[in-house]
Amino acid sequence: MSRTFSLRKVYGPVAWIGIVTLYGLLSALFGDGIWDELSWIALSIPLLVIAWKCGRSV
Repeated sequence: MSRTFSLRKVYGPVAWIGIVTLYGLLSALFGDGIWDELSWIALSIPLLVIAWKCGRSV
């Protein structure tokens, strides 16, 4: 039995992680003060997703 996936379901989470990462990089580059803290939070999200996925596969 074959399953079909829409592009949104396959690439949607990847696109959101990319957008959050881009936001974190730009806010770290151009912002100061609270923007530095927001960039740390935004840039930690991909690491948390990686850790979560690695923990689930064990």
